[in-house]
Amino acid sequence: MSETGRAMDYQVTIGLETHVQLRTQSKMFCACSTRYGAQPNTQVCPVCLGYPGVMPVMNEAAIRLTVLTGLMIGSRISSYSTFDRKSYFYPDMPKNYQISQYDKPLCEGGSVEIDVEGRPKQVRICRIHLEEDVAKNMHFKTVSGVDFNRSGVPLMEIVTEPDLASPAEAFSYLLALKQILEYAGVSDCNLEQGNVRCDVNCSVRPAGQEALGTKTELKNLNTFKGVLHALEYEAARQIDELESGGTIRQETRRWDVDTGRTSSMRSKENEHDYRYFPEPDLMPVVLDRERLAAWEAELPERPRERRRRLVSQYGLPDYDAGVLVSDRQVADFFEETAALSKDPKTVSNWVMTELLRMLAETGQTLDRVCLTPRALADLIELVQNKTVNGNTAKEIFAILFEKGGDPAKIVESGGLSQVSDEDAIVRFVEQAMAENEQSVEDYRQGKTAAARFLVGQVMRLSRGKANPQVVNEILVGKLESR
Repeated sequence: MSETGRAMDYQVTIGLETHVQLRTQSKMFCACSTRYGAQPNTQVCPVCLGYPGVMPVMNEAAIRLTVLTGLMIGSRISSYSTFDRKSYFYPDMPKNYQISQYDKPLCEGGSVEIDVEGRPKQVRICRIHLEEDVAKNMHFKTVSGVDFNRSGVPLMEIVTEPDLASPAEAFSYLLALKQILEYAGVSDCNLEQGNVRCDVNCSVRPAGQEALGTKTELKNLNTFKGVLHALEYEAARQIDELESGGTIRQETRRWDVDTGRTSSMRSKENEHDYRYFPEPDLMPVVLDRERLAAWEAELPERPRERRRRLVSQYGLPDYDAGVLVSDRQVADFFEETAALSKDPKTVSNWVMTELLRMLAETGQTLDRVCLTPRALADLIELVQNKTVNGNTAKEIFAILFEKGGDPAKIVESGGLSQVSDEDAIVRFVEQAMAENEQSVEDYRQGKTAAARFLVGQVMRLSRGKANPQVVNEILVGKLESR
């Protein structure tokens, strides 16, 4: 059956459980560092190693970051929440239980907005709860080991309702959620370091059937592309199974990125399998109105609200606004520069092309480069005043990016001012025509592209400083005259 036929005959239902490591200096219940990249088992203590008799001490910063996330997406913040023990027996959990939250999480409800075929869609959030991360199993050729550096790192779990209707929607949701988390400073969201990992629930049912199909769970997907491709395969697999007269088993499956297939791991656990019970060594979390109000006052403008404001306030196209708000630092830089410039659209063009290109090429973040909003605004003004041309401005931009400085002083010290004197440009044009007689003849035979080559030669002779508009006018005038 074709993919189009399947899309018409079956409905896909997806729910995501996104596990996010929080940006804290210490672990959830002890003072061990959360720094990434240390030698295995060097950031551990009796608490995160699960020694008998140790007592956990709650990390307030992790509570605050979880609540900030809930406030960013409109969740109801619980004034009274508790921690529980979730029992299971894996090598990565030395206590044989995980301290998590069950029936009284910190946040409930809320939503994340995504775009589906150009229209907004609200993905409802069921709950946000806080727990400790587990250790990392490491497998080698003949042995396996466990690194407990990650054990106890604060881990926030964000659970959606089954509102996602396609793998593409799940991908869009993850991008939107990541943006919200980064804006609020909740997590670094570094996928390579495992800051964000997903468990995915997927089911299919015949179109028009109200009851959801039997779901499978895909565990520990650590890239957004992995979520997309795993869901595409799993939805197609379930449809094939139903089409051939089979049934779907409720189970946990593994995604193999190399083969592009999912495979069965074990039957799916139910909540009673974990034997939840209240954590006896931790007091409840009680949040008063004053503390919640103080945390709410810290919230930044939400990304999608900022995108709409950039369109209305600065007259930017929606596309430009979307690119700018994708990174909070970049959006802040744009707004600071726009406040110093008379032309926000030109500022947007420079940020989206030159600035983002240089950041990508160098692998740097904006807070580590020397370019300032004042310098970019001044550079744009030099171009608009025709003090320098566009090519020279790009050279100056590269200097500002790497070393900083005053654009006007760079122009003066480097003799980079644009040449607009017609007599000087006439000499450059005549020299270019004399040195490239064949191109002149090609133009006069109807090959207009030859003019672009000749303009390039004039710019070379002027070392890029000639005014391109004046060059073109003078060159065409001479080419047209016999």
